[in-house]
Amino acid sequence: MQRKAYVTGTAALLAALLAGCTSGSGDDGPTDNANPGDAGTATVAAQPGKYSTLPEPCGAVGHDTLDGLLPGIQQITDPVQRDRAYQGEAALTYDTDRKVGCRWKVESTDATDRLSVDFERVVSYDNAVSDDDEAQQLFQEKETAADLPAPSSSSAPPSATPSSSASSEDSAASAGKEGSGSPSATTKPSSDPSAATGSAGSSAASPGVPPADLQPRALTDLGDEAYLDDQLNSSGSTAEQRTVTVVFRTSNVVVTIQYEEQPMATGAVPDSKEMQDRARDLASRLDDALGG
Repeated sequence: MQRKAYVTGTAALLAALLAGCTSGSGDDGPTDNANPGDAGTATVAAQPGKYSTLPEPCGAVGHDTLDGLLPGIQQITDPVQRDRAYQGEAALTYDTDRKVGCRWKVESTDATDRLSVDFERVVSYDNAVSDDDEAQQLFQEKETAADLPAPSSSSAPPSATPSSSASSEDSAASAGKEGSGSPSATTKPSSDPSAATGSAGSSAASPGVPPADLQPRALTDLGDEAYLDDQLNSSGSTAEQRTVTVVFRTSNVVVTIQYEEQPMATGAVPDSKEMQDRARDLASRLDDALGG
């Protein structure tokens, strides 16, 4: 009987100890369970970008487009040299899945034109940051470096100030018709030959488009986000070189187009609107080809 009582007492002691251990582990339960939950959330990676490859850059620009951007191509009489001009020169790169580019340079009797197209596919190595967000960061760095001017009030949508816009246009039209009667009018009487030449020159530089519309600016009709930069570089007595740059992002791919023209004639200035239109047309075609 004494042995049985001893065994029973020992069993009771063990049960009490086990109950204490169970109670302690239960108190720690919420803390232990929090870590697996957090780990599960952290392992959910951000969405990958839309693009996993890049196009072949030198084949991304068609011959018809190159004819417009590089008029000198059509002046090349040697078929072999003309074909080489169309092919362009691939940019040096060490990872064609991440960054590719192509360069063209063609001289004509009027000017030397250069074109470069670069594609960069952005991949985020942070599970908490998507490829698109990483590409957006890269685009914003490029836009900041371009140092675009703040939008002017004249570039606001027409609906923003309909009455003032219409009034301005009416005043401009009135000034054009009655310029000879106003000493402050910029248009001189048509009987003055020099005035007619000056008027034609200013009109050709920017026909019917307010100067503000040709300034470096953000573009809202291209990719997920885009901007255009336009710089005129003068080298003293030599002809002035204009460089138009269009950068746009579509998902996790950032495309950069740089279009340059330097006239042969000293003092000649490349037409801003014409070059911008060509560069934007190319950017739109590349965006469509990407499926943006």
